[in-house]
Amino acid sequence: MISEAAHELIIHGEAWTEKFQFVYPNEFIVWSIQIVMYPYMTGLVAGAFVLSSLYHVFGQKQLKNVATFSLAFSFCLLPVAMMPLQLHLQQPLRGMEVFFTPHFTSAIAAFGIVFSTYGAIVASEIWFVYRKFFIDQAQSQGGLRGFIYKVLTLGSYDKSEEALHTDHRMATILAAIGIPVAAFLHGYAGFIFGSVKANALWMTPLMPVIFIMSAVVSGIALCMLVYIIMLEISRMYKHPGLSNLQVKETVRTQQMDVIMMTKRYLFIFLVAAITLELLDLIFRGYTAVKSWGILSEVLLKHDFVKIFVLQYGLGNLLPFVMLLLPRLTIKRTVVALCLVLYGVFMMRWNVVIGGQSFSLTFAGFMQYHLPFIPTNFETFKEGFFGALTVIATPFFLLWLLNFIIPVIPKHSNQ
Repeated sequence: MISEAAHELIIHGEAWTEKFQFVYPNEFIVWSIQIVMYPYMTGLVAGAFVLSSLYHVFGQKQLKNVATFSLAFSFCLLPVAMMPLQLHLQQPLRGMEVFFTPHFTSAIAAFGIVFSTYGAIVASEIWFVYRKFFIDQAQSQGGLRGFIYKVLTLGSYDKSEEALHTDHRMATILAAIGIPVAAFLHGYAGFIFGSVKANALWMTPLMPVIFIMSAVVSGIALCMLVYIIMLEISRMYKHPGLSNLQVKETVRTQQMDVIMMTKRYLFIFLVAAITLELLDLIFRGYTAVKSWGILSEVLLKHDFVKIFVLQYGLGNLLPFVMLLLPRLTIKRTVVALCLVLYGVFMMRWNVVIGGQSFSLTFAGFMQYHLPFIPTNFETFKEGFFGALTVIATPFFLLWLLNFIIPVIPKHSNQ
């Protein structure tokens, strides 16, 4: 007799897998939407931190406001990086073993060390950036709110010029250390896929680098998009002494400043990501390795629309042209940024789902159907609403964090 848990494990993926031609009976697409969301969310974490480091490490002072926001947003995205894996696991409580038994002999086990180190770096950098704010609030606020800020000061009330200079220097050092750690946090996800010898689509040494480049693209695009939207929302707050027209013009100016300052970095990493992906594809075709027959079927026929139309065309080429055309507007920028985020998501989709779409028989294919209407908890967490929960969580955390530190701008002159 097969136990109920073992039976569920065997049929995991059967509910959303459709088979064509010659496929083994025990083959299913077991890595579903949550494994797509995992590298996507970790990429947003790394990309947001890289954007914040452009100010703290490389001295791009014009990026100060958006960089400070990106640092806080990266901190809110960090806990969500674990959510897709926890939702996907058949035994979620076992996920904590990664943190209890960390070692570098396994890429998954190394996640505990890298994740904890990165979390400590970001939290420490935020503390140094907002230490003066914590002190001011602890001295002016009372009750529970004042107590919270007193705890956050960690007993340090020195606001001298020398102390503030030390805060800035420490934030710079932590940001410099955090860049390679953030890259490793997401690059190791590509390392996991690239080291799977049994899968011809994933087996490439360029996979970690491709993941890192596209991660920075998605992180910058998301921070730009959310910051522009938050500035638009700030128009709803009262602005004494300013007319509605003045507020509108001020917000528009701030939004265009953010766009013009950050889009150049978005261009750089977007071109690098596209170049690496196309280089890997051309190299595979030129060398025509043993698995190229089935790979060409997947890339050029089975998933042609998803890869070349949706990912490269709609998600890369179109937004690149939209941002490059003269007389750039805010609405056009918002649409372009949404398309960039969609393009990176499709890249993750085509890697995770596309890599499982061909059978080990090399003579059959499998199609993944995303469960939209959940019929049970399994199809909920592995379906559309499970992915939506993952996407919404960092924005909820950002809203909570705004009660402690001023993350969301409330005045048009900020």
